[in-house]
Order: sequence, then structure tokens, then C-alpha cells
Amino acid sequence: MAYWRLHYHLVWATYQHLPLITESLERQIYGTILGKAKELGVIVHAIGNIEDHIHVAVSIPPKIAVADCVKHFKGASSHYVNHQPNASENFSWQEGYGALTFGDRAMNDVVEYVRNQKEHHRRGSTRAPFERIAEENDGVQTERD
Repeated sequence: MAYWRLHYHLVWATYQHLPLITESLERQIYGTILGKAKELGVIVHAIGNIEDHIHVAVSIPPKIAVADCVKHFKGASSHYVNHQPNASENFSWQEGYGALTFGDRAMNDVVEYVRNQKEHHRRGSTRAPFERIAEENDGVQTERD
């Protein structure tokens, strides 16, 4: 087995940023993500959310692409929610996601940020790079720029 330390802060939104993540759905979504992570060999360090988006701090083994991991998390959680008895709405995630890497030394800081999403949004203490989902105007320079 290879040695790896590949940590990511992932964030993605509900369809059209609708406030679909209720307290009861939150537990179901977290449970589904944790189950899928175990199946994939992904280590989940923290999950947090507000009504229209979710953050996950994870370590993804090099055998899995970040995009595939997010696809599995989003697909499994929306499928689970939509197939529950009394599912009232068509729950879905918006296309796209944000992914930032971080090192071992930043682990505690990222985990705290992810776990305390509701408080950060309530106090207005969110960090813009951690909230980015869209790729437009991301500030990354390429040779074409």
C-alpha cells in the first residue's frame, strides 16, 4: 500500500441553492456520506452544512479521483433521501463543487470550520475560499492568461 496524506475540503450546494437540507435530512445525508466513504476507503474528518450547501473534510486515497469521490457522495445521498418514505421533494444537488487541499497542520482548523458551519454563517465569519463552488474567475493563472 502506498503512503498518502491527501486532505480535501469539499463543498457543494443544493439544486439552485434551495434551502433543502432540514435537520432531519441532515442526519440522513451525513449517514449516507459516511457509509459511502467507508465503502470507498475515504476518511471523513468532519461534515457540516447550512440549508443550501454542505462541507466535508476528507482524506481521499490516491486510487480515487476527487471528482469521483464527490460524485459518489452526491449521488448516494440524493438517491437515499429521495427513496425514503414520505420524501416530499425531489432532493438534488447542484452541478459542480469546490475542492481545496490542505496539509496535516491545517487539519484542526479545517475540521473546526466544517463542523461549525451554522455558527460561521450566523456570525458572518465564513471564509470566502472555503465557500467557493463555481469555477469562474477563480484566480488561477494558466499559460494562456
